[in-house]
Amino acid sequence: MQSRPDELAGDLSGIVHGEALTVLRTLPDGCAGLVYADPPFNTGRRQAQPRLRVVADPAGSRTGFAGRRYQAQWSDGPAYEDSHGDYLAWLRPRLEESRRVLALHGTLYLHIDPRESHYCKVMLDEVFGRECFLNELIWAYDFGGRTKRRWAPKHDVILVYVRDPKRYHFDASAVDRVPYMAPSLQTPERAARGKLPTDVWWNTIVPTSSRERTGYPTQKPLAILRRIVAASSRPDDLVVDWCAGSGTTGAAAAPLGRRYLLIDESADAVALMRQRLRAAGASPGSGASLP
Repeated sequence: MQSRPDELAGDLSGIVHGEALTVLRTLPDGCAGLVYADPPFNTGRRQAQPRLRVVADPAGSRTGFAGRRYQAQWSDGPAYEDSHGDYLAWLRPRLEESRRVLALHGTLYLHIDPRESHYCKVMLDEVFGRECFLNELIWAYDFGGRTKRRWAPKHDVILVYVRDPKRYHFDASAVDRVPYMAPSLQTPERAARGKLPTDVWWNTIVPTSSRERTGYPTQKPLAILRRIVAASSRPDDLVVDWCAGSGTTGAAAAPLGRRYLLIDESADAVALMRQRLRAAGASPGSGASLP
């Protein structure tokens, strides 16, 4: 049964099949402790993740264990068109609604492409106020294409803004520690404990062979979302992700004792999220479906 937009406010948890702006406008003011948004990067290309299935075939082109032969079969996976005529005009009302639904202790993490990040930062200064800027995070990784015509692009940008610069929540003690780059310069105790992450995060993408991989074309690593949720939300806070895709935000929030609201207009993405969260032992919640 489909729920009307005005019914959603009473059920602030789970997975919602609907357009982000439409759903955000149904949420009460100040209901969320954290909003994470990983919107399309506006690359101008179709984003897709083909699926590979290997079947036994004596005439196949692949050789496996004990010399058995296999044939690879490719099929279409989840995909979407990553292109907007006026990207900022599309993004701005969603960011305005994100600010409205944040509690006074709340934080927005906007995960975007370096080609758009400077435009988005100026817009966020306008929407939130320059005094509410907290960080520009750089997520650096080590996988993807190579080029000899420029420095190979190997990072994403995550802009962090708070609802109130005097009241925002940030718990450094809840964050995973990382190794020192020069451990010999530290005491043995400090080297063993590791350091708190800085604003540059080194973390690989989700490997193709990983059990974590869902096949969604722009899936983000669970470790990245776990760090964000642990640091910038409180237990039982509502964590909102309005471009939820593969559901990584929910997979990070549930074990940490946070409620989550995952929004996506793709029926394939919603089905994938429900399957993933059930497999992880986290209830997808009742949620709602908006036309």
